[in-house]
Amino acid sequence: MSTSHPPNQDIPLKLPARNCPEPVEGPPLAKQPVHQIAKVRRRQGISLRGISRQLKLSVREVKLQEEETADLTLSQLFAWQKALDVPIAELLVDSEAPLSTPVLQRARMVRMMKTVAAILDRGKTPAVRRLAQTLSDQFVELMPELAEVNAWHTVGQRRTTEEFGRIVERRFPSSLFGE
Repeated sequence: MSTSHPPNQDIPLKLPARNCPEPVEGPPLAKQPVHQIAKVRRRQGISLRGISRQLKLSVREVKLQEEETADLTLSQLFAWQKALDVPIAELLVDSEAPLSTPVLQRARMVRMMKTVAAILDRGKTPAVRRLAQTLSDQFVELMPELAEVNAWHTVGQRRTTEEFGRIVERRFPSSLFGE
């Protein structure tokens, strides 16, 4: 037997009850710091441009990733860990504790090596250059990766012949140069 309903008559529908929670109204949660990449980079003495070259990202992208509330992928986090040459745990925020002793010591040694390299570059007398070379050799003996550290920059940052300055990124109206 089939039940028929007269045409144009609404049939009430009963949907099964679902156990879905109601949306909660309220203020959004404040973003908490999840990493300390910028802090570690600065302590290591690595410039934004230098790290952007290592990561093959623009300086703008590096700045965005360095924001302590930026939610990075694991691949991005491991790229930073490799570029900064620190344990991954040092990049993550888990407490208000300062950076670990080994990371602080490494950052201090990098800064000292930059100073030694600057003395080597700008030393006027052979005696000063010999002393700076001896210091450099001793630092490299303690920490071989310091051999790759460059001197502090005197004005701006040095570029290779293939790199362009920031002026290339800017656009100027043609009226500026006269038509």
